[in-house]
Amino acid sequence: MKKIIIFFLLFNFVSNISFADIAYIDLNYILNKSEVGKSVNDHLKKIKNSQLLKYKEIETELIKKEKSLLAKQNILDKNEFEKKLSILTKEIKKFRSDKRKSDEELNKIKIDNTKEIFKLLNPIITNYVENNSISLVIPKKNIIVGKKNLDITNQIINLLNEKVKKLKF
Repeated sequence: MKKIIIFFLLFNFVSNISFADIAYIDLNYILNKSEVGKSVNDHLKKIKNSQLLKYKEIETELIKKEKSLLAKQNILDKNEFEKKLSILTKEIKKFRSDKRKSDEELNKIKIDNTKEIFKLLNPIITNYVENNSISLVIPKKNIIVGKKNLDITNQIINLLNEKVKKLKF
């Protein structure tokens, strides 16, 4: 009798688990293909391109200074050459430091905007899950194989596009 009751309870428990609705979502795809994600990516590209142009000009100018100094190496006094070389070295270090800071700021902007998108996305996913009786949502990057009908990415993108078009910069 005990065996029958344990079997019945175990079977009932296992059957309840097997019918849990599970879905998966591709967050990177949402960040790249939603309208708000595209606007953030465009904004970041504009900043990056302007920085590239700015630092490319500075780099070109530093290369010219270096070539000019090397051309004058035999003409200048050794002490004067060392002074000018020291000044150029400081300029190069400052250039590298500024470029690194600029890259870090760009990365910070990207992270902040991504967090902002996730803040907007979280209630949308929560409502979708509640309305569609989904028990578990897993990121697609953790899925090896899954049925296409379990992917809710496009539905979430549509809901996000309805709610937000772009972030304020």
